[in-house]
Formats: sequence, structure tokens, C-alpha cells
Amino acid sequence: MADIMPMAPPLGFIIFLGWRLMRPGLMPLWVGVPLGAFDDLFSGQPFGSAIFLWSVTMIALELIETRFPWRGFWQDWFTAGFAILLYIPAAMIVSGATLSVELLLVILPQIALSIMLYPLIARVIARADRFRLSRARRIG
Repeated sequence: MADIMPMAPPLGFIIFLGWRLMRPGLMPLWVGVPLGAFDDLFSGQPFGSAIFLWSVTMIALELIETRFPWRGFWQDWFTAGFAILLYIPAAMIVSGATLSVELLLVILPQIALSIMLYPLIARVIARADRFRLSRARRIG
């Protein structure tokens, strides 16, 4: 069973989380629909699964943002880790997999790798955002 399980983290979802947590006002609430659709088309998941999961994630992050507007890096990492911890098994359930103890043990490395990858993704996003803002200042 381990040879058929994915080890690669859901990079699209992690980048989506990173942008949403680093720049909360940059993406509107409805952006989970088109980005989730794009992910569904290229991930092989049933169409609509990422649309639903990304939209639910956007709503949950919006609720967290209104409750805790003064977040820091550790809280963002915890939030992203918790979202990843819920997203991967939820994506498996939506795709039709029957969760068992063995299956949950097999996806633990993918979950751990995804959570540990978030700080690196957040750093790349911060640099890209700084570049975006510096270009906007030069043009405007």
C-alpha cells in the first residue's frame, strides 16, 4: 500500500494557504472556487473536491482573521498545519477512499512533510510579495 500512496505534499494548497495567511486582504472570499477548480483539473481528484475544500478553507481562514487579526508566524504555521492536517484526509474521503487506521498511518509522512514545508513556502511567498510591491511602487 505504501508504494501507491503519494508522498508529495499538496503544493497548490500550501501555496494557497501561504498567500492567504501572509496577505489576508489580497484574495477575495470566492477565490477558492476558481483556484480549487484549477487544482481539480490537474490533480486528478474528482471535479469539485478542491473547489469545496478550498472554499471551506477560505471561509475558515476568514473567520480566524476576524477573530485574531494580530496573528504572528507561529500562529500562521499552526493554522496552516491544522488546515493541512484536515485537508489531506478530507481530500481522500472526497475521492472515495475508505479511511482506515492503516491508511491514516500511511499518509502521516505526507502530512508531516507538508506541515514542515510551510515555513519555506511562506518565505518564498514573502519574497515574491516584496518583489510585487517593489514593482508596483516603481510603476506607480
